[in-house]
This record gives sequence, structure tokens and C-alpha cells, in this order.
Amino acid sequence: MNLPKGKLESQYTNVNGLSIHARVSSLKPETPVIILVHGLVVSSRYMTPLGELLAPDFQVYAPDLPGYGESDKPKHTLELPELADILCQWMDAVGIERATMLGNSFGCQIIVEFALHHSDRLERAILQGPTIDPHARTLPQQLWRFFRNAPLENPSQAPLQVYDYWQAGFSRFIRTVQIAFADRIEDKLPDVPVPTLVVRGREDPVVSQQWAEEVVHLLPNARLAVIPGGGHTLNYSRPLELTRVTRAFINATQPYSVAKENFNANALLSRNVS
Repeated sequence: MNLPKGKLESQYTNVNGLSIHARVSSLKPETPVIILVHGLVVSSRYMTPLGELLAPDFQVYAPDLPGYGESDKPKHTLELPELADILCQWMDAVGIERATMLGNSFGCQIIVEFALHHSDRLERAILQGPTIDPHARTLPQQLWRFFRNAPLENPSQAPLQVYDYWQAGFSRFIRTVQIAFADRIEDKLPDVPVPTLVVRGREDPVVSQQWAEEVVHLLPNARLAVIPGGGHTLNYSRPLELTRVTRAFINATQPYSVAKENFNANALLSRNVS
């Protein structure tokens, strides 16, 4: 059964002198906010199929982080902590207090970094195809995995990626890859406090089942969803299935802010009783 779709429109916001472009759905104040975080060197363009399916039920924001897509290009390539900070500053600028974040691939690394520094702004995390698998943290291994993944993706995605790479530029491409490889996400996962859904395409050679299960084990509050037949980029190749597991996860979990308030209230009540 097909799901209804909404539309995403371009929005430009000035953040610390940088123009940040985002694809945004029609605002519905009564609905939860979900931010889609793009992957390595690409833009939010390939998030559009997923965003359109989420739009009827959520306020969808899909930003191009500085250096990528239609956003301004800083002189230096932003490191992971800088990407997390600018994402938080962008939220301030557009008026988002808290949100659920869904990232693909390197976008998962950005979300984990965000959770370490700005957990009070994050309700939940959805890590779709989290990189980089520490069992294959070499360039030849990753290139071979992405080569094997290519036939699993929608062919229309390739020209979008090539255009995004061209917009980012060669030096930024190389530096972003270096940043991704240097990030030891496995050391950070135990400190991510928010409810987290890890999503893997069953055929994904980039993120093995072993690594996906390790990610869930390392996270304090996580569950795993495996989508049959999917490769690495489910937001583009399997947006319907990813939308369904995303909606189910959000409906089944308390936002981190609510859970934290309840925990603090219960702790205070226990101290008063004792």
C-alpha cells in the first residue's frame, strides 16, 4: 500500500554568516519535528523521497550542511564537532527546540556527535546504515563494499551523487572522507542517551549485520530494524519501508526530554519519600 506524499520546498537561513539551504515540508506546529541528516559529501537532495513520505505526519527538515549541496562553502572543511555545532545553531535560527534526527551513513556519525554535545536538543536518533564499520576501516575495504552495494541502489541516485560531489569540490571530498575514517564511532555510542533505532538493509555490504548488532549493543537504549532487500541508502532506494519503521519507532518511544523529566521527577519523589 502506497503512503501519501507531501512536498519539500527550499529554505535558506543565515547562520553565523553562512547561508544554509534546507528542504522543508509545510509546517504543521502540532506534529513532531524530524531532521534528515545527509551522508558523505552529498546533500539533502537524496533525502527527498523519504522526506516526501514523512511530510504528511511530521515537520520535515533536510538541511545541506555547510560545504555541501546548495549551502555556502566555508574555506575549511568542517570537522565533526563543528558540523554538530552548526547543526544546533541552525536549529536555533529556524526555531527548532528539539527534534528526532534520522541520518544515513556518515550522517549517523554526525548525529552521534550531536548527541554527545547537544543531547537536550535531540528527542530520538535513527541511524540508517551507520558508518564506519571498525572491522573494515581501510579505504580498499570500504571501496570494495561500496562497489558491491552499487547494484542494490536506484540507478537514478548516481547522477545526484556526482553532482553533489562536484558542488563540494575535490579537496572537501578528500577531507570529509578522512574525517569519516578517523571517527571512532564505536567509542562514542555508549554515551548516546536518547532512544535510538538502528536500521540496516538486509543486503547492505557497507554495514554488516555483525556491525549493526554491535551498534545496538553499544548504545544504552536501542533496537534494530532490518529491511529486506535493501542496500545502504534506504532513504532513496527503500523510502516507503524506512518511513514505516521510522513512524512505528517514533510512535512507540517517549521523547528523550519527556523520559528525562520523568526520571528526574521519580528521583525527587524517591528522595522526598526516604
